[in-house]
Amino acid sequence: MMTTPDRTLRRRALSGETLLGAFVGLGSPPAAELVGRAAFDWAIVDLEHGFGTEADLVAQLHALEATGTAALVRPQSTERLRIGRALDLGAAGVMVPRLETPDDVHEAVSYLRFPPAGIRGVALLTRGGGLGSVPHPGVAALNDEILGIFQVESGRAVENAPTIAAIDGVDVLFVGPADLSHSLGIPGEFSAPAYRDALSTVVAACDAAGKAAGILLYGTAALADHLELGFRFVGLGSDAGWVIDGARAAITAARETVSGRRATS
Repeated sequence: MMTTPDRTLRRRALSGETLLGAFVGLGSPPAAELVGRAAFDWAIVDLEHGFGTEADLVAQLHALEATGTAALVRPQSTERLRIGRALDLGAAGVMVPRLETPDDVHEAVSYLRFPPAGIRGVALLTRGGGLGSVPHPGVAALNDEILGIFQVESGRAVENAPTIAAIDGVDVLFVGPADLSHSLGIPGEFSAPAYRDALSTVVAACDAAGKAAGILLYGTAALADHLELGFRFVGLGSDAGWVIDGARAAITAARETVSGRRATS
């Protein structure tokens, strides 16, 4: 049976549902499938910072879709062809990094949508075009299924958050904590008042526009706090991070056991 991309995620995000996800950056279809089988709502194949390339993408999308986890992509750059390529290969949505102004966001939104709403190229034999199953009159309806996630990674993006959130096609404003804290001059200081104020600004912008506020956390310890702030589209980590954490925990426990045996011998 052919699996098809999950096209319900956008409706769920805009309805106010809390959606939990992960980043997939190892470039490995088995790793993507393992993440999907953990039953996340969504997973983002990360081509911006991950190990994989577009050549590895379709296999990872297949792996995620087979688990029922919605497969998203963060392209390596914001050019029209990079965004369109991710959608053609079957991504249910795209995370667009590094944009700061409403004009730039308006332009990127146009890349997500088929004409006349946007300038995405129409190619009906692609996975994103339905592999030939969608007739020309049905193409425009595909626009309503694509989730548009736009990252907030700088002080300027925070300032523009109310205007950006109000743009049709911007469904999620997603905070990148590392980039934002560095941009604010407080690298890694996630409890600093300036950083917390920025988070509140993003959430307020999303609430006013009826959009979802998103953020990447480094584990679940901070989840309750960020849900209280109003975040509803939350990343809980990455495949690479979990490999590192698991490996470190295993070797630490093993060395403690070895040291204990030496001490008693």
